Amino acid sequence: MVVPRDSAVGEQSPDGGKKAAKGAKGVVAVKGESHTALVRRARRINRELAEIYPYAHPELDFENPFQLVVATVLSAQTTDLRVNQTTPALFAKYPTPEDLAGADPEQVEEILRPTGFFRAKTKSVIGLSKALVEEFGGEVPGRLEDLVKLPGVGRKTAFVVLGNAFGRPGITVDTHFQRLVRRWKWTEATEPDKIEAAVGALFPKSDWTMLSHHVIFHGRRICHARKPACGACPIAPLCPAYGEGETDPEKAKKLLKYEKGGYPGQRLNPPQAYLDAGGKPAPPLGSA
Repeated sequence: MVVPRDSAVGEQSPDGGKKAAKGAKGVVAVKGESHTALVRRARRINRELAEIYPYAHPELDFENPFQLVVATVLSAQTTDLRVNQTTPALFAKYPTPEDLAGADPEQVEEILRPTGFFRAKTKSVIGLSKALVEEFGGEVPGRLEDLVKLPGVGRKTAFVVLGNAFGRPGITVDTHFQRLVRRWKWTEATEPDKIEAAVGALFPKSDWTMLSHHVIFHGRRICHARKPACGACPIAPLCPAYGEGETDPEKAKKLLKYEKGGYPGQRLNPPQAYLDAGGKPAPPLGSA
C-alpha cells in the first residue's frame, strides 16, 4: 500500500519548515499537540497497524515459557532469526531447566556461538536455569519481580515472557520500539523505563502486548533505522517523521522486508495466520 499523493504529509512550507502532516481526516503532529490529541493519534496508529499486521506475533520460536525466556536472553545483540536457527539444537540437547543447569559450558558455548557473545550468553542461560531449579522448582515464574532476578533477564525480557507465555500485559521496549515511538513523537524519552511509562500511559493496559508486536513488526518491515520506506508506509499520513526515508513509492517498495517484500520472516515455525497472510518461514541454520 502506498501513500496517496494528496496526503500532503511533511509538505515543505515556504520558510523551510514542515507544515503539520495532513491525513484524510485532519491535521496531525502539529507543534504543541495536546495530550488528548496525542492519545487519539497514537491509538489510531495502533488501530491502523492492527489492520496491517493482524497476524503480528512474537518472532522467537518457543513451545513453553522456559524456551521463551532462554531465547529472549539469547536475542541480545543479534537477530531473532539467528536465535531461531540456533535454539533447535540447544533445546534438543537440553529440553528442561534441569538439563541446562547441569550442562557443560563448553558444549553450550559451541551451540550458541552463532548468536555472538556466546560465552556471556552461556553463563546467563545456565545461570538462569540453575535459578529456576533452585528457587522456582524448575518452573518459569509468572511475576515481573521474580523474572528480573534471573541472570540475564531485565524488564524487556520479562515483559516478553509475561505477555507471550502468561498472557499478562507488558510493553517490550526494544530498539525498533524505541525508534518508532520517538519518530511518531509519542515521547522524547530515551531511557527504556521512561519510554515504557510514557507510552503505557497512552494506551489501556490490555493493549500493551499487541501494541508492542504491531510496532516491532512495522519497524522490522517498513520503518527501518537507516532507510525507512516512507513511500510504501500505510500510516505515513499520521507520521510526523514522514520524509526521513525514501518517499518515492516504487523505490520504497524495494526497501520492504519480510512478507511485505516477499522475504521469509524471523521464525522457522511461524503461526498459521502468518503463513495464511503470505509470510514465509525462515530457513534453518546452514541452509542455502
